[in-house]
Amino acid sequence: MLLLDCTLRDGGYVNNWEFGYDNIINIYERLVSAQIDIIEIGFIDERCTYDINRSMFPDTISVKRTFGGLDKGNSLIVGMIDYGTCSIEKIEYQKDSFLDGIRVIFKKEKMYDAIEFCRQVKSKGYKVFAQAVSITSYNDESFRELLALVNDIEPYTFSLVDTYGLLHKGELQKYLQIADIGLKSNIGLGYHAHNNFQLAYSNCIELLEHPMDRRMLVDASLYGMGKSAGNTPIELLSMYMNEHCGKAYQSPQLLEAIDVNIMDIYRKTPWGYTFKFYLSAANDCHPNYVTYLQEKRKLSVKSISEILESISQDKKLLYDAEYIEQLYLQYQARECEDTADRKRLQEMWGINNADRPILLLGPGKNIRVQKEKIIAYIKSSHPMIIAINFLPEDFRIDSLFLTNSKRYVQLFAKLMKQLPQIPIVATSNVTSAGKKFDITLNYSNLLDEKAWIIDNPLIMLLKLLKQFGVEQVNLAGFDGFKKAETANYINENMEYEFTQEKAIQLNRDMENSLKRLGLVKMINFVTDTLYQI
Repeated sequence: MLLLDCTLRDGGYVNNWEFGYDNIINIYERLVSAQIDIIEIGFIDERCTYDINRSMFPDTISVKRTFGGLDKGNSLIVGMIDYGTCSIEKIEYQKDSFLDGIRVIFKKEKMYDAIEFCRQVKSKGYKVFAQAVSITSYNDESFRELLALVNDIEPYTFSLVDTYGLLHKGELQKYLQIADIGLKSNIGLGYHAHNNFQLAYSNCIELLEHPMDRRMLVDASLYGMGKSAGNTPIELLSMYMNEHCGKAYQSPQLLEAIDVNIMDIYRKTPWGYTFKFYLSAANDCHPNYVTYLQEKRKLSVKSISEILESISQDKKLLYDAEYIEQLYLQYQARECEDTADRKRLQEMWGINNADRPILLLGPGKNIRVQKEKIIAYIKSSHPMIIAINFLPEDFRIDSLFLTNSKRYVQLFAKLMKQLPQIPIVATSNVTSAGKKFDITLNYSNLLDEKAWIIDNPLIMLLKLLKQFGVEQVNLAGFDGFKKAETANYINENMEYEFTQEKAIQLNRDMENSLKRLGLVKMINFVTDTLYQI
């Protein structure tokens, strides 16, 4: 029963491997003092340059520049190569190296070439660890095919890598049993867990409680630091293995490393189980798909789940940005026949009554900061007031224009209970959770296909009003965007996280749409704005 620490490697996904030299050395020294069996010191990746403050090395020689002369104790020291990121020429012979072993990770489609690379690494004298990432992408047939390749090179250990934390107890047992039957007895069997389903620790215990007649290896990291939902916490596994597996790890050394070297990182950039990683694991897909859809800030969780469910099996674990954008647009563009609703809407809004102006309210903070301006305009002009994707607290509105499913869910209780008299005009991508919307408009007819954000709600409504023949529209609360430190919305639940560059890009995108669609002459800003038109 062997315990491997991968903090300096897998933990590096949290901080771009920038631990700082003092932290790197102190973590290493504490792990050696704790008598951890195997210590992984980082990635070997020839695309990077050597940096004494990072646990990422361009070749094996560079490892000695950081760790050379340090005591290994009784620990095996290993590095990791993501197959294809480091050529065999960058790997010196083991007799000249600080490393005792090298772990090679690879995806299913690269397994033949990766196993051949493992053979080359082994020929240089290293203990080789073959690491099959996204183990759930293998069916029984392809998994047995991989095991045959592994048997041919006889690595030190073969590991199941549950990259996205998808395995439950029964599925893990199935893979372990197939591997135990299929692997030669001199090959160790390992497991690397992730915590998307909060099962990393319990799955490791499952492996430890059913030992096989071969070397067994479990991966863990300090405080569970690692990619996505994090790894199994090594402080927990060491405690369990001391009590049940006859081990004698010095756990206080691990706790010292967590306190001194890890907690400051965690406070700045926390990791672990989150709703995002639950959604990705529940739909057996890459977490970047969830990130993409959440960052739209326009989809309810129900909608996100429905899109994730539609991802084809061959795309689930291989993130494809263009593919998920296509699925998003297909989901949003639910077609509906809206001729009758458009006619009723013109009558409801009194579009043919040129004497009544139109005021559109947006959720920018100037709704509150410049409230008196808006009140003065309303008193003098008596406009028809339409709010877009929010309900203002200080103004009575005549209609609510909805294009955003997430905002609709946030407003639902208030709409149904407090303000049932407000007519709701929704685009067809928003699904009603209660009574039918008063007006439903075909979503795809209102898009600006040439824009960065093709479904900007203000552009959609202005485009509709122009189609109705409206010549002038007044705007309040459409402030434009500043970087994240400055609030852009009156409601914090509506905030996006912006860099200065992204804020400028959003503003330019709006300006370009207004000019391209011929909407500039029809708008008048009642409150201040950052848009330059």
